[in-house]
Amino acid sequence: MSEKVQGAVVAEAQTARAVVQDVIMSGAYLYPFKGIVFFGTHKELWGPFISRAGRTITLGLGVTSVMFFFTYVPQMAIMAFTSGPFAAISAAILVLGESSAITNVLSRSFLVEDALIDTFDGTLVARDQEPLVAQGRQIKPRSGGMDAVARLGKIFTRPLARLSPRALLRSLLYLPLNLIPVVGTMLYIFVQGKRVGPGFHARYFQLKGWNSQQREEWVTSNRGAYTGLGIASFVLEMVPFASIVFSFTNTVGAALWAADLEKATK
Repeated sequence: MSEKVQGAVVAEAQTARAVVQDVIMSGAYLYPFKGIVFFGTHKELWGPFISRAGRTITLGLGVTSVMFFFTYVPQMAIMAFTSGPFAAISAAILVLGESSAITNVLSRSFLVEDALIDTFDGTLVARDQEPLVAQGRQIKPRSGGMDAVARLGKIFTRPLARLSPRALLRSLLYLPLNLIPVVGTMLYIFVQGKRVGPGFHARYFQLKGWNSQQREEWVTSNRGAYTGLGIASFVLEMVPFASIVFSFTNTVGAALWAADLEKATK
């Protein structure tokens, strides 16, 4: 297993240099931050988040408590060889990051999927992309003071965003990279960003009606952009106890990029 992980890490490192330039040139890494601003200034998008916040925070506290109880001391012992006197602090930061990652995977799979779809679609409606959203759900006509989210009707289809054991295993296998100061953490973020980036547009691909081949071709041709989007989003969602908020703002950012892509093609 360790040989497989090592091989995967080497392969990722070899392709990293070529992708970095594309990441910078694409500008897609800015959309998670645009999402923060847009979410903060559009109160109609807060409803889906508020409806799920309590359960997700409870999940986060539970995961964090379990992780500290079972993994803090062992990881601190290991980091004593790499961080010296700062091992206690480094181990605490590492456990918080791990807890945040696990909480994010579980919450996305079981608690907030519908709310994130509403947030994504509501953002598109707010950006005048009703025809695109209408491909996947009913859109109520403008009436009175109805906001973007209030106009969202019944969903026809939804992305299958349930927990993937393989994806979770890969995430856990790469976690030990964080034991390597600085370089290991940077590589971990890059690998995870590359992995999760396209997932932020799962709903967009579905609304476009693309099959798996079309999605793969699009992602391949825009690999740098999706890696940049994934890296910025992943870093934000690593923030302890704030990952649930950033899950929603990152969704908003992904929807803003989708809206810009649609406008660019017209």
